[in-house]
Amino acid sequence: MTTLQSVPALGTHPASGSLPSRAETRDQLSRATYDLLVIGGGILGISTAWHAAQSGLRVALVDAGDFAGATSSASSKLLHGGLRYLQTGAVKLVAENHFERRAVSREVAPHLANPLTFYLPVYKGGPHGAAKLGAGVFAYSALSAFGDGVGHVIFPAKAQRDVPELRTDNLKAVAVYGDDQMNDARMALMTVRAAVDAGAVVLNHAAVTGLRFTRGRVTGAELKDSTDGTEFGVTARLVLNATGPWVDHLRKMEDPNAAPSIRLSKGAHLVLKRTRPWRAALATPIDKYRITFALPWEDMLLLGTTDEEYEGDPADVAVTEADTAQILDEAAFSIKDQQLSRDLITYSFAGLRVLPGGPGDTSRAKRETVVTEGRGGMLSVAGGKWTTFRHIGRTVMNKLAALPGHPLAEDMEPMNRLPRKLPLPGIANPNAVAHRLLVDGPAPGPRMAPDTARHLATHYGSLAFDIARLANENPELAERVHPDAPEIWAQVAYARDHEWAETADDVLRRRTTLTIRGLATDEVREGVEKLLGDRG
Repeated sequence: MTTLQSVPALGTHPASGSLPSRAETRDQLSRATYDLLVIGGGILGISTAWHAAQSGLRVALVDAGDFAGATSSASSKLLHGGLRYLQTGAVKLVAENHFERRAVSREVAPHLANPLTFYLPVYKGGPHGAAKLGAGVFAYSALSAFGDGVGHVIFPAKAQRDVPELRTDNLKAVAVYGDDQMNDARMALMTVRAAVDAGAVVLNHAAVTGLRFTRGRVTGAELKDSTDGTEFGVTARLVLNATGPWVDHLRKMEDPNAAPSIRLSKGAHLVLKRTRPWRAALATPIDKYRITFALPWEDMLLLGTTDEEYEGDPADVAVTEADTAQILDEAAFSIKDQQLSRDLITYSFAGLRVLPGGPGDTSRAKRETVVTEGRGGMLSVAGGKWTTFRHIGRTVMNKLAALPGHPLAEDMEPMNRLPRKLPLPGIANPNAVAHRLLVDGPAPGPRMAPDTARHLATHYGSLAFDIARLANENPELAERVHPDAPEIWAQVAYARDHEWAETADDVLRRRTTLTIRGLATDEVREGVEKLLGDRG
C-alpha cells in the first residue's frame, strides 16, 4: 500500500470548492434563526431537509453521528415496489412504490441506481406454486407499467445460467421480475449534497443534549460537537424529530410523559465473496409472507434479511450468531453450499426498521410514515422505506404547510409548484462517465483501471471527474487504497473536503466499500486517519 505524504485540503471555504470548517458551520448555526431544524441525518431527515430548502425555508440539519450512519446505510440496498405487499392486497401501495422507484432510478439518480433482474424459485413443497407466483410477478410488472419487462416464468436451466449457484434439487420453475438496487450510503450522501446546494446548513457528529423552549414551545436544541467537545445551540421556528429508532428518546426530552409511538424490527444482513459471477438476484419465499434475498451487489453477494422485534438500545444493534445461522440456513433453500461457506463472509450489519406502535407480527406490519406533533410543538416523523424517500420528504412538507396557524406556509413554496423529479448532484450516464475516465487520463501517466473507472462512475456520476482531477494532480492519490478494492486515495481526500467525512469509519464504511469488503485493515485505517488529519 502506498505511504501517503501530507495532502492538505485545497481550501476551507465554499468559494474554493471545499466545505466550511466545523467551527465556521457551528458559528453559522449558532447565529441564525432557522425556519426548520431537522434533528436526524438518516434518509428521512435528509430528504425533508432537501425538500424544505427547495421550498425556500431556512433549514438546518444535524445528526449525533454520521449522515446515514445507522439504519439508512444498513438496508437491503433495494429500490423496489414491494412484491410481498401484493399478498395483503396493497395494490395502490405497490403502484406508488413503483412510481417512486422508477423516478429515482431513471430520472433523479440514474448514476446511483441500476436495474436488477430477480428470480423467484418455486420448489416442490414450497409456500407458493408456480401459477400463483407467475400471476404475481405479472401483476407486479403491470403495476410498474411493464417498464422492466413483463413478469413471467422460466425453466430452471435458464435461471441456472444466470445464477450458477442456484440449487436445482426439486426446483419446478422460476418466476422473473425486475426492480433496482443502489448503494444506500452514497444515495444518502448525494441527497445531503442536494440539500446543501439548495441552501441547507448541515453538521454531522453533533449530538442533541437538550431542547430549547420558549413559552412552552420547542424552539431549538442544545448540541455538543463530538469531534472536539464544543457546545453550541441552534434556534428554529420549528423542530423536526427525524431520529429514527431514537425518535421516542427525543420525544421524552420534549415531554417526559410522552407515550411510546413506535416499535423496532431488526434486519440483519451478511456480505460474502462470490464464488462465481451472478447476473440476477434470488428472492426465495420462506413462508407465506417472508422472502429471503441473495443479491449481487458491488462485486459481492448480499444475503438477508431477518425480521424480528427489537427492544434494546438502538446503539447496540448488531448481528448475532443466531442471525448469521438463520440467514445462511434460509439462503440454503435456494443456494448451493459452496457459496454459503462462513469463510466467504466479509462483513455483517444490522439495521432497525421503525414501525408504527401496536401489536402483531413485525414481518406483516405496514411500512407507514407516521407524523405526530408533541406537546411542545415539535414534529416527530418515523417509519417509511428507502424507495419512497422523496415522497416522505414531500409528505412532511405538506404537513408543515398545514400546521395550525400556518406558521411556515407563507414562507415556503407549495410542493405542487416545485419540480417533482429534481435530479441529485452528479446525474449522468455512468457508462459515459466510465468511458471518459478511461480515455481522458493524464497523458504521461498510467490510465485509470477499468474497475476503478466503473466504481467512480456508479458512485459519483459526473462528480467522478473531480476525483480524477485530484488523482491527476497528485499521483499518490491515484493509487488504490487496498489492492483488492477499486477505491483510490483521491476518494478519501474528496470525502474529507467535500463529503463531511470526519472519522475513518465515515470513509471506510459509508463513503467507500472497504469495510463491507472486509478490507479495512489496520494499515488502511491508519492511512485514512492520516489523510483526514491533513485538513487545511
